[in-house]
Formats: sequence, structure tokens, C-alpha cells
Amino acid sequence: MRKGVKAAIVGGVVAVMVGGAGYGAYNLLTALDGAADGAGGPGPVKTGPPSASEVEEASATFLAAWAKGDVATAASYTNNAGAAQQLLTAYGSDAHISGAHITAGARKGRSVPFSVKATVSYGGRSRPLAYDSTLTVVRGLTTGRALVDWQPSVVHPSLRKGDTLVTGEAAAPPVEAVDRHGAVLTKERYPSLGPVLEALRAKYADAAGGRPGTELFVRHADAEAPGKTLLTLVEGRPGTLRTTLSAPVQAAAERAVGRYAESSVVAVKPSTGEVLAVANHRGDEFNAAFEGRLAPGSTMKIISAATLIDNGITTMNGPAPCPESAVSESQTFHNLKGLAPDEKATLAGSFMRSCNTAFVKFADEVKADSLTREAEDRFGLGRDDWKTGIVSFDGSVPASGGPDTAAGLIGQGQVQMSPLNMASVTATAITGAFRQPYLVPPKLDHRELATAKGLPAATVAQLKAMMRLTATRGTAAQAMAGLGGDIGAKTGSAEVDGQSRSNSWFTGYRNDIAAAAMTEEGGHGGDAAGPIVAAVLRTGG
Repeated sequence: MRKGVKAAIVGGVVAVMVGGAGYGAYNLLTALDGAADGAGGPGPVKTGPPSASEVEEASATFLAAWAKGDVATAASYTNNAGAAQQLLTAYGSDAHISGAHITAGARKGRSVPFSVKATVSYGGRSRPLAYDSTLTVVRGLTTGRALVDWQPSVVHPSLRKGDTLVTGEAAAPPVEAVDRHGAVLTKERYPSLGPVLEALRAKYADAAGGRPGTELFVRHADAEAPGKTLLTLVEGRPGTLRTTLSAPVQAAAERAVGRYAESSVVAVKPSTGEVLAVANHRGDEFNAAFEGRLAPGSTMKIISAATLIDNGITTMNGPAPCPESAVSESQTFHNLKGLAPDEKATLAGSFMRSCNTAFVKFADEVKADSLTREAEDRFGLGRDDWKTGIVSFDGSVPASGGPDTAAGLIGQGQVQMSPLNMASVTATAITGAFRQPYLVPPKLDHRELATAKGLPAATVAQLKAMMRLTATRGTAAQAMAGLGGDIGAKTGSAEVDGQSRSNSWFTGYRNDIAAAAMTEEGGHGGDAAGPIVAAVLRTGG
């Protein structure tokens, strides 16, 4: 497929255009009649990856049959004929898509990209549909044939297992989401809000009012999951949904995460818990900013320091020596490369420099559930009772003994957080009050927000002082440089199995805005996640 393969329906006839010598004398029409496979009688089952010519033949035959509407033949050229036939049949019967013109691109190994142009017709209305997708050819395990590896995303890239395409009256009326000042929020202007807006529509469309239109949309196997609109045939009348978001902060968040791959950020208003921005820069539509479950690294030391202070173990000016290494339950912990030991360090000094071993040394003085109790009772984490307005993760700090106690103090082991969780942690640390983050005002659906008892004033004063030192003289100083007002921050990096580089975490505040970011770009927290948070904090709130 050096120059591309085209398979389409033109006036009811399958048209196939093949460039280069990849196909030789392969006859596509013969294949569609079912004579190409096994014409010479049974032979040995082939093994190993499909050859270039097999990839080209299998993909071209599958695409041509699909374009022709020959569902049975197309399905027979996949490694899951039953599932393929069901979804390809629904493509015409449920989604009302016809006249498919499919153009294959140049083969890339065993994968073949292709574009689809078709028409969606329903209720006397028709609209053109165009999108791109990709298929991969594998060797059939039992037959040895070259077959399309069946995935719902072959039919449309928005489809996942159990999904189907449907055209008809929309499941919910359209929603015009607006920010805290009435500015309209669209996924065209704020791309990473796409899945958030879909989730808001699925949950609040009825409360917002409006009238549903006619759409081509994704229907998920989980009826509660929001479906994605792919094409609108008849516009519905939108209802207005006010959110807590701030358009300027959201715009800054979108720009900031765009600089780093696999990154997410959340900003909240500490005095109220209102979410000001949520942004992701990822290859999928997963809202990792709200739903991510990853070790937060040394940003966890905010909760760990509060645990030590609240349990009377030490204070910010109390001793917290920073040796080169520390052993807990036969496991040896180290600091980041280049951090000089300091046997005379205080808790503030070890926090500011993000010394792991200083916190690990306290593992024997901390009860197995002390960190858990602090996280749940004072920071409102890990109780599965947050009601933000859309799906979110509440953090997890399980009680654990052995080396996990020490690992938990430095944000590793079994501790899991999202950027939303860490933005909330910072908000609680600097105000002393846990105010559950939320994206939609609770009065809209009368939901009760989670509560926690918060922190003593003395603990807040010490946490704020340590975070300010970190932002002005410690590991966060470079990222926070140039920010005035009341500021503070904490950096973190977390080792994740299977990754060559650690995840970068950063959380900080400026006046009445707190933000937290995570990126898989790697490096120390101040190197990648730090600039994201700093960019968001510069917008104010």
C-alpha cells in the first residue's frame, strides 16, 4: 500500500484503487466472493506476523466489504466475527449511516489508517459524516489467516467495548454550560473540557431545561455513562447550566497543560471549594484531573507533616534530620540525587528541601493508621463521599503496616491521589477548613457535600510557613519565581512501575486560588508540573 488503497461504493459498484506492487495479481472481487481463502484446499496453518501483502489484502477486503454493505464478509475478515457483525449491522440499522466511501492510507507496519465519508439520514434529515480511524491486522490463532484485529474503535474511534452508534432523539437536551460570570464554555474553545461538558449534560440536562434534538451519538453499555455526540442533525434547544469554573483560569490551564504530554491540572477556590479550572492533555478522553489514581510523591508530605504536628511528634522547628538513606522494616529509602544530608535539619528544612529520609525516620513513631486518620478526618479524603457534580476520585490513604507506613509518608506505597485531591489538600492546609471541591453548585440538585473537621489553627500556621519557605527558598522556588502575594507550594515526584521516568507533581497556592498538577513528562516536581501550576496561579481567580 505504498501509494494508498481506496475502497468505495460508486453507483453501487465496489471501486478499488491500488498503488504499487504490494498486491500483485490479488483479485479483490474474487475475495469478496469468498474464493480467495483456501481455494487450493487445506494447507498448513500459517504462523508468525502477517506479511506486508497479507496486511494489505486483508485490510482492503475488509474495508471494501464494509463499504459495500456486505457485513457478513467484512466480519469474516476479523478475528471476532460475531462482535464485528453485530456492530457493523448496527452501523446501518441503528446509526442510519449509508453511502460509506472508505479511503485507506499508507500501511504502517501491521496497521492501516483510513478515512470514512458517509451520510447520516433520519426523520427526513441528512447530514454528511466524515472521520478517520485505524485497523490492525493480526494472524488468526486457529486459522492462520490474516485478519483485522476486531476493536469497536475500528468502526469509529470514539467507540469502546460494549458501545454502539445510534441516531435518533438525543438522550438528553443540549446544555449551554457557563462559567461563574456567565461566559459560555464550549469544547471548541476549551478542548479538554469536552468530556466534562458531556458528563454535565448527561447528569444535569433535565435540571437545566431545554429540548433534545436529533443526533448521531455513542451509546455506552453502561447506561449511566454520558454518551458522546458525534453529529447533530436537528438542533435541540439548550438549557443553561451555571458552573463554578472561571473562563480566564480555564484558558490558562488549557495552555499550561498543552506544553506537557500526559498532564492534568485542577484549580480550586480555597475559601469555598469551588473548582475554577480542570484541564487535561492526554491521548484519550479520561478526566485524569478528577479521576486519576496515582502516587502523589512528596506533595503528600503536606498531610504527613500535619500528621506529625497533630500527633505531637514534632513541630516545624523541631528536629527532622535528613540522612543520606533511611531503613524502615528492612526497606532502604533514599533522597533525590544531589540532595546533601543534613543531620541538624528541622521539619521545615526537610520539608522545604523535600527530604524523603527525614519523613521515613518518623515511621516508627507513627501508628499504622495515623496517616489514614489524618487524611480522612481532617482533609476529607478516602471516604468515597465527595459529590463534585461529576465522577471524581476521593483519594486513598489506606492504613498499612510494614514498609508501606514509611512509603506512605512520602506519597508512595499504597497512597493514591488525583490533582483534584491535592488541590483540595492545599486548600485545607492553608485555610484549616475542609471544603469539598465542587463543579456545580449543590443547590441545583440538593446534594450534600462531604464534611471533615479540618486542622487546628497552630497546624495551619506551620503548614503555611513551610509551604511558603518551599515556594521562596526551596524546591518550588524556580517555578514560583515572580509570583507575589500570599504564596506557598510543595513539589513531588513519584516512581511508577513500568515507567522509565517518575511522574512530576506540584501543588501550590496564591491568595485565594490553589492548584495541583501531575504530568508523566517526568523529572522533579518543579521541572514540569511546577510551571503548569504557576501559570494557573498567575491568572488570579
